[in-house]
Amino acid sequence: MAGANVKTFTGDNWETEVLGADKPVLVDFWAAWCGPCRMVAPVIDELADEFAGKVIIGKLNVDEHPAIAGKYSVMSIPTLAIFKNGEIVEQTVGFRGKPDLVKMIEKHA
Repeated sequence: MAGANVKTFTGDNWETEVLGADKPVLVDFWAAWCGPCRMVAPVIDELADEFAGKVIIGKLNVDEHPAIAGKYSVMSIPTLAIFKNGEIVEQTVGFRGKPDLVKMIEKHA
């Protein structure tokens, strides 16, 4: 269950919520069957609360939206990508702890 500040990205809102956002956007590309994705989920929830108003943080289920994952060559999950002005400015693959993710976000916030 996502935290209150975590957005759910879909094919319907990807253009406006991610590509058209006026703030940096952290996208967690994930799937329900992915163990490391479940491990990073509580960290994503905390980050969404801590960076509320500065950075948009959300998740995209790659099983439900494979075309979007494919467009960004997401081959392994979790992939965490920061988008600015509709482009990926940084990404990481695999489980990362909160301190690493905070540093990644702060570079672009």
